[in-house]
Amino acid sequence: MVDAARSRGHSSSPAERAAHVEVNGLRLLCREWGPASGFPIVLLHGLRGYSATWRRLATALGGRYRLVAIDQRGRGESDWDPGRNYYTDAYLADLEGLVDRLELRRFVLLGHSMGGTTAYVYAARHPKRVAALVIEDIAPGSSTEGEGAERIRAEMRSLPLSFGTREEAKAYWRARRPSLGDAALEERLAESMRQDANGRWVWRYDAEGISAVRLDPDPSRIVDLWPVVARIATPTLVIRGAESDFCPEAAVARMSATNPHIASATVPGASHYVHDDQPEVFNQLVARFIAAHVPEVP
Repeated sequence: MVDAARSRGHSSSPAERAAHVEVNGLRLLCREWGPASGFPIVLLHGLRGYSATWRRLATALGGRYRLVAIDQRGRGESDWDPGRNYYTDAYLADLEGLVDRLELRRFVLLGHSMGGTTAYVYAARHPKRVAALVIEDIAPGSSTEGEGAERIRAEMRSLPLSFGTREEAKAYWRARRPSLGDAALEERLAESMRQDANGRWVWRYDAEGISAVRLDPDPSRIVDLWPVVARIATPTLVIRGAESDFCPEAAVARMSATNPHIASATVPGASHYVHDDQPEVFNQLVARFIAAHVPEVP
């Protein structure tokens, strides 16, 4: 992979590499950390996330694994979809294409929120390729019903498309993510926003297209995760925030009760964004689970 990493003023994890990979007619930015010979871990961010959100996890894993993360279609430095195809089947096809292009025959898969939906579906469809599955704060029904789903829809209905100054943009994020520490907030600003030719601060993702799909989706393309979860035969850990409004404890308990492959952990002091709110705890949970289910790295 050609080294084309940009840190946007933030210190990157050691040996961060980045390059574009063409998948399904779109150029997707792919970041990697760790040795190319390490056991692969593929990382999927959430609805308005970005690949660099996994830098702290890459540092915590200490270079023992090969971590691969993408800016999903419509986000970051990846292409926007001109047809606004921002549905699970499209993200799934991108993941299938990416791992084939990178020749990853067996790997750990980790997904947060929207990325977790894709990860559930991929693991159910390709059980022999996923050595272990880690899901961050999403359960069946999370995206369509409940307080968290409505919060996200409300944010998208009122989403400003630009800001006059960086401080205005920072204030927007601070109001909506009060649990974020200063470093995580600065990272979110750097990775999710940019200054345009007129000096205004705009989104690095297709805000209008992604919002349109979330607010008025095609019902036939919304995935019912319950039958998907029932088919998963891969060791799975669901990590939820104790203060999350998005991933109900009852739904996670039901998953564990009905599928013996699924375990769970609830992290105190964390919202829907466990890896931001409690990064040390999150990273430790991930590291221990992966170590228990993947081969020793030479």
